[in-house]
Amino acid sequence: MFAGWLLIVTVQVLLVLKDRVAWHRKLGWFGLGWACLMAVMGPWAALASDAVNLHLPSGDEAFLSVQIVDLGGFLLLLAWGILLRTNPAAHKRIMILATVSLADPGFARFTQWLWPTGPNGVLLWFLWIFYGNVLLFTLMIAWDWSRGRLMPQMVSATAGLLGAEYLASLLHSWGPWKALTLRWVQAWARSNW
Repeated sequence: MFAGWLLIVTVQVLLVLKDRVAWHRKLGWFGLGWACLMAVMGPWAALASDAVNLHLPSGDEAFLSVQIVDLGGFLLLLAWGILLRTNPAAHKRIMILATVSLADPGFARFTQWLWPTGPNGVLLWFLWIFYGNVLLFTLMIAWDWSRGRLMPQMVSATAGLLGAEYLASLLHSWGPWKALTLRWVQAWARSNW
């Protein structure tokens, strides 16, 4: 589902570059439907994966905080991007940010390969998981700033997403969150989904 989204976004960019805006708009509505499927399949896959790994040392039910923030950020930015479609400059930036909000698993797999046990401490864990997003956000803002095109929508969306990702890091290490997510995953495992 998520790889399909990357394909849709790539085609959308190519359509605009080729001045096929009418096709871009039609595919955009298909992309919205695809995102709705992602909103269902993402949590389903996360809970199913956590249920399989429930009693393994690699199990980490509290990681649901990251998955919730990633998907929630994606869906909120997607909705905002759709509302901004009459402003092409803001629309494209917010739509790319929506996609970047889903990028941390790819970057995090690399850091987990280098540092398998992960760091202690909220800030280090935040950087361990989200460093790729921070890098992409920084590059996007620096690019726009250097060309005098920094938009308030871009700044506020980036700040909001970084704040949500830091909150996910705080939740990940918070005892009550760990207990709650353990109960969620146990209930999912018992439900035979």
